[in-house]
Amino acid sequence: MRHAKAGSRGHWSGDDRLRPLSKKGIKQAETLVEEFRRFPITAVFSSPFLRCIQTVEPLAKARKLPLKQSPALAEGQGLGGAMQFMGDPKLDEAVISTHGDIVWELVEELVKRHVIRPGEGGFEKGSTWVVDVEAGSFVKARYIAAP
Repeated sequence: MRHAKAGSRGHWSGDDRLRPLSKKGIKQAETLVEEFRRFPITAVFSSPFLRCIQTVEPLAKARKLPLKQSPALAEGQGLGGAMQFMGDPKLDEAVISTHGDIVWELVEELVKRHVIRPGEGGFEKGSTWVVDVEAGSFVKARYIAAP
């Protein structure tokens, strides 16, 4: 999942890791609780950036799951960090909150492996990819647009 809408990077003067969600982003995060009601969720992981944490906090609380932070999901870490979670069968049905650069790489990899077609889905803020992984390979993916 890409973090929900955050305040503008250009208008934020502090540490970018502490940039919070905007009002719209907070509403998106709250809406995710209902949008994901139909999915079994066993774990919630997030980049340590505040906007990623805030995106999945309501979902973790609603499911009574701890929200675990990982630097591997931080901006600039690449798809390899996220693959640590997606390739682990013990983490089936986990939610991962990360950044646009990583989601972009995921979409590129899904296209390259012929799991999705070019132009299918997207990576806008607050959107999600539900990805099925078997034996470390992507086998199926579906896109859920941002609320």
